[in-house]
Amino acid sequence: MSAQTTNPSSSPSARPRGSKLPMIIGTLAVVVVVAAMALDTKVVRIGTAEHVTEDGFSPEAFGVENFPVVQKSVEDRAVDAATLASDIAADKDAAIEKYGVKAGIGAVMAVSFTGVAGEAKGGIYPVAVDGVPEEITIRVQTGPAINGTDLRDATGTIAFGQFKNQIEYQDAGSALNNEMKKEVLADIDTANLSGKTVSVTGVFKLINPKNWLVTPVEMSVK
Repeated sequence: MSAQTTNPSSSPSARPRGSKLPMIIGTLAVVVVVAAMALDTKVVRIGTAEHVTEDGFSPEAFGVENFPVVQKSVEDRAVDAATLASDIAADKDAAIEKYGVKAGIGAVMAVSFTGVAGEAKGGIYPVAVDGVPEEITIRVQTGPAINGTDLRDATGTIAFGQFKNQIEYQDAGSALNNEMKKEVLADIDTANLSGKTVSVTGVFKLINPKNWLVTPVEMSVK
């Protein structure tokens, strides 16, 4: 009867104890990386005072600080809509040089008018203004969404170079729009302006001379 021979290498107790070391090291490395990412991650809640970038830029604070400056500048420079329409029709380029602030495509124009609001579409009201030719459509946006960067570009003093990147530059424009909503539109029943007389001071980008989309900096309803 032959004796059974055991291969030492097949015995569990005979396997090298260091065979699991690379796996353990790899697992520890992953844990360290994840922990480092967690420590380096900052949670940002958009639309709150906590929306602050790593370099300390707060869109909300920017809007609060700069909207009154933009508002006053627009109020000081605003041109009566009938006068502005006439001057643009006579010589668009001359009107831009006289009244406008160049901002990429088109120029931002400051305007004031009183007229009767028509039927809204998406929070935008057409306004019939005496003295303005019928072929010119004047509309005013009242939210809830305020689109565009006309407030940011209205003075010519807020430039891309003041910000870290394009995202901050866009956030600055949105912050001014949001601050305007709080300061100008919050106390107005913007859902029910049709048929009412509104007085508006605001800005629009002059691209199509016959279609003005005005972002208000002052607005009242009679």
